[in-house]
Amino acid sequence: MPFASLGLSPALLRAVSGKNYVTPTPIQRAAIPAALAGRDVLGSAQTGSGKTAAFVLPILQQLEAATQSKTRSVKALILVPTRELAAQVGETFRDWARYLPHPPHLASAIKVTTVFGGVSINPQMLGLRGGTDIVVATPGRLLDLIDHNALTLDAVQTLVLDEADRLFDLGFADELARVLDLLPNVRQNLFFSATFPHAVEQLAQTLLQDPVRIIAPRAPETQPDITQRAIAVDAPRRTQLLRYLIEHNKQEWQRVLVFVATKHGAEIVSEKLRKARINAEPFHGELSQGKRTQVLADFKASRLKVVVATDVASRGLDIAELPVVVNYDLPRSAVDYVHRIGRTGRAGIAGLAVSFVSAATEAHFRLIQKRQNFELSLEHIEGFVPLEIAPDTGPANGGIKGKRPNKKDKLRAAVPKEQQT
Repeated sequence: MPFASLGLSPALLRAVSGKNYVTPTPIQRAAIPAALAGRDVLGSAQTGSGKTAAFVLPILQQLEAATQSKTRSVKALILVPTRELAAQVGETFRDWARYLPHPPHLASAIKVTTVFGGVSINPQMLGLRGGTDIVVATPGRLLDLIDHNALTLDAVQTLVLDEADRLFDLGFADELARVLDLLPNVRQNLFFSATFPHAVEQLAQTLLQDPVRIIAPRAPETQPDITQRAIAVDAPRRTQLLRYLIEHNKQEWQRVLVFVATKHGAEIVSEKLRKARINAEPFHGELSQGKRTQVLADFKASRLKVVVATDVASRGLDIAELPVVVNYDLPRSAVDYVHRIGRTGRAGIAGLAVSFVSAATEAHFRLIQKRQNFELSLEHIEGFVPLEIAPDTGPANGGIKGKRPNKKDKLRAAVPKEQQT
């Protein structure tokens, strides 16, 4: 099926051709006609499957067809969980919008504004003067700008939640609820994510009107080519093993994205790698936006060999031809495992995902395998064969997010059964 069959305008078909897009991916084939028809969409597609274009193209076409007024107002709002994803989606909108007809003195007929925290709010307020057509935002900074009377949402026609499952994390739920209260009741809703947990499904039932539900399988040409490995290692020796693998696989491991559990861990591991003369930098939420932008730019340009990151880097980042991802710490959530390893094996390029598994985390890794329906044998590397023995903690849930006993459970367990009611 060619792009011409999806109902896109001649200008956007020229844009598609100019980007060397040949065949739409499954999520694009299903979502673009539905969105152009004004339907609400609940789209599930894996990372790297082209879901950004699945909402960018129909939104641009709808705005292209709209009667342009002298005063710009926010007609499309795209909410994302991270600064990097906001910048990436905003750039995609601006890139595609250049193909639409516009006066010679304007860069584009449609104004796109990207806003996120971690940087000064003043330049963003200045950028919103005169209005804008599309806003790509993280929820917190969007609310800050609304509180400063820099924009309003009463003219929004289309709401997009990109990486919708992350927007329901504890850090975003309240902010998202506040944003939804400020939007018009009548609007189009497009929700996209690689996974749709129960919370997202509940919201979809509340907000979406007869949505088109899409669970897009990967087309054979977009199926990620990711080799997964699991290596047994004692926890204190993980950094040594990481150094060994980098130094003994110099050709294949030219750039490595390493995931750790905490900001402190990112700083410590990257510092140890630098002491071993391996060019490494941390990447986490407490870095300034300028530093985060510089680290990513250096990494993408191969000026930096290793980035040691928290899960802030697990969503939305598109790093071309990234050869290796390492789970130095296993993710808490089985879903996050998919997002982490999805940073490699993109756009038809083969990738490698390596997980370090200690005695204490082996049960957790088995749960991740079970929930993601894959099975790996633990490898042993000469010189790093583990000596630790798994602690006997009884039936383990492995620390999967949402399955740990909460405070009430612990208090209830402390009360003798005869006193429980």
